[in-house]
Amino acid sequence: MKMHFCIPVSQQRTDALGGRYVLYSVYLDGFLFCKVRYSQLHRWNEQDTFSITTKRVSLDIFLPDGRSIKVEILTSDTAERVLEVVSHKIGLCRELLGYFGLFLIQFYKDGQLSVIKKLADFELPYISLRSSEVENGKVGLRKWYLDPSLDSRLMDCRAAVDLIYMQAIQDIEKEWTKPTEVQRQKLEALQKEDNQTKFLELSQEVRHYGYVQLDPCTCDYPEPGCGAMLSVGNNEISCCITLPDNQTRDVIFQMNRVKCWQVTFLGTLLDTDGPQHTLNQNLELRLQYNEDSHWQWFVISTKQAFLLSSCLKKMISEKMVKQAAENPEMQIEVPEQGKSKTYHSQQSQMDHIHQDFRTLFISRLKGNAN
Repeated sequence: MKMHFCIPVSQQRTDALGGRYVLYSVYLDGFLFCKVRYSQLHRWNEQDTFSITTKRVSLDIFLPDGRSIKVEILTSDTAERVLEVVSHKIGLCRELLGYFGLFLIQFYKDGQLSVIKKLADFELPYISLRSSEVENGKVGLRKWYLDPSLDSRLMDCRAAVDLIYMQAIQDIEKEWTKPTEVQRQKLEALQKEDNQTKFLELSQEVRHYGYVQLDPCTCDYPEPGCGAMLSVGNNEISCCITLPDNQTRDVIFQMNRVKCWQVTFLGTLLDTDGPQHTLNQNLELRLQYNEDSHWQWFVISTKQAFLLSSCLKKMISEKMVKQAAENPEMQIEVPEQGKSKTYHSQQSQMDHIHQDFRTLFISRLKGNAN
């Protein structure tokens, strides 16, 4: 899967011998990934990796119920490897690993939290966490599918059920899932009985169950400057939009009416006169949508633009896999756990716009080599 890399910040540094070099800040999906010299970028481009001191460390992986699991890993272990270690420790069936992922999560003093981004399989959680500019960031384990009906595939694994059950409870507590009062009373009764199966069955009927909740953001629909709360899942983007006159409107963007989208990095430099340049991140996701038989672009400004983009890709892949199961005459390719599985399907109309790291940056940086 292609990722979005950019190098918006560079700094002049002096080495031990008095020579000068440039240190480049590499951002992955909108967040600081690492700081490297040109020679390291060049080796990366030649299929080599960055020099990372490998040592054994402890890493806390947070669960949706607030508990953490301490795992012993190497600093060079990828997110895919760390997920395997965690799953073994909690008894999660190996064949169900693809339904879960590691996420960078920001915790606040008032008990609230934000799911900032999903860690890519090749990312190094220990390194990414320490290089992240997210205050009080932690690595969390959460389910990674957006079709609520997929719960049924996990019911034979006790550890998987425990995970989605505690996440369902957390989503209700954080008001990300919105049960009616009658549903809430029934769910509370089932929770007291610790009847996880019935609890999850009823949860399927609750609004926004299994959705990913984004932080408050802004959008240009139906007019510029509107506030928005986005919940993404079940083949839709559900928006509660606050108009300039403080009235609210619920708007649903259905995925089958989305043609394409792209994420734009609009970061601006702060403290440009000093040696330590910092970045003010501004991200937006532009969505082309068919409304009233006309294609229109809608702009959503959010620091979680890349998470939103990942969610859109996830919903498309899940839908196409479902279509493939229903229609064996169709052929598609869906990536899963770093491999490609071939299905039969029509070519997707989705034209998700990516930018390739090497094309954009290596040629530009050659002129700045030091």
